[in-house]
Amino acid sequence: MTGTTTILILGAGYTGRHFYATAKGQGLQVLASSRDPAKHLAYASLTDRIEFDLARQATWKNIPSAADMVWCFPATPLEQVQALAKALGAPPRRIVVLGSTSAYAVKNDSKEYPPPWLDESAPTDLNKPRVQGEEYLRKHHGAIVLRVAGIYGLGRNPLDWIRQGRVSPSRKCVNLIHVEDLAAICLTALERAKPGEVYNVSDGQPYIWNEICATAQQRWGVTAGAAKEDHSPGKRISNAKLRAGLGYTLGHPDLYEALALIESANVEQTQDGQNGFQQGPRREGTGGVPSEVR
Repeated sequence: MTGTTTILILGAGYTGRHFYATAKGQGLQVLASSRDPAKHLAYASLTDRIEFDLARQATWKNIPSAADMVWCFPATPLEQVQALAKALGAPPRRIVVLGSTSAYAVKNDSKEYPPPWLDESAPTDLNKPRVQGEEYLRKHHGAIVLRVAGIYGLGRNPLDWIRQGRVSPSRKCVNLIHVEDLAAICLTALERAKPGEVYNVSDGQPYIWNEICATAQQRWGVTAGAAKEDHSPGKRISNAKLRAGLGYTLGHPDLYEALALIESANVEQTQDGQNGFQQGPRREGTGGVPSEVR
């Protein structure tokens, strides 16, 4: 991808912020959009901020017509997604839409355990509004859909989810992806993926909450709350197509090594703040637990 191509992040929240930093680090031209740029886009240069709200058609004119796009929020409601796509006229050169592995139609009452591996050919639940929007953009505008597992990273720490009782030990399988890998995968998809393709985005190593909670206790002294009744098997998401089709190599293939780095960074930020040398937010915020991991 050349530095002359402009990339617009539609809905530049947690993932968008990391994508912005990654793309800027490669010398690319990046614009970030938000419903309230002054409030939510402080990390971006003033000239890189755009006001955009899918629900306010007056803001659609702010989208540069020739820009590539990384669509970071759920593509819903369908009627507004279709209207925006029509208003854009000739679509941007490339569109990457961040979907979710929750798109797959899986029965939580299945007795099969461990659950079967799911690749991109698995059936999806077209009754879900966001899946309808993703499929419309994929089929009619050549969007590349990334079905993303649970996103974690600095500010979205699974150990905090355990500390706060948001998750607890169970046999449920969980699939995760580090936000830095997700940002890099978005760039790789813009550069290499064929229009209309779908890719699962996961580190390819499904974990079980029982194992994560046990390791959290052993390595970091994080005590989980009482186990909740959760007999759902979860999913096991294959990332074989991502690795083979896009040739992407994960920067954070090991969850526990990544968690150690996150914990270390949090301690350093806290100490910097106590010494009067805080270089940034002590905590970006623990963030909600992604629906894919509940």
